[in-house]
Amino acid sequence: MSLTDILSPSDIAAALRDCQAPDSFSPKKFFQISGMSKKSSSQLKEIFRILDNDQSGFIEEDELKYFLQRFECGARVLTASETKTFLAAADHDGDGKIGAEGIYFYVELRSSRYVVSDA
Repeated sequence: MSLTDILSPSDIAAALRDCQAPDSFSPKKFFQISGMSKKSSSQLKEIFRILDNDQSGFIEEDELKYFLQRFECGARVLTASETKTFLAAADHDGDGKIGAEGIYFYVELRSSRYVVSDA
């Protein structure tokens, strides 16, 4: 299975266009534009599985910087600042990595159904 089996290719392209410039990546906005914020927990877990490059069950900081490239090979790498901010926001247990539950929790809290600040 690929990300385009779950997310619309045009939504992915729009989300990637929105954060082309370094330090412009907002996880909340990316999840909304790509359609991730509208997906079920089972779909989010499948997306997580695809994003977990080494299939360890976690997305570590080294993998997270390549987050955008998992959606499109030619996409840019997240800056160190973007990576650290994203990790801090989605690492709900403070272990320095994001588990499937962490990404689901983050997407749910940052979806348009809630009013929270950007991280």
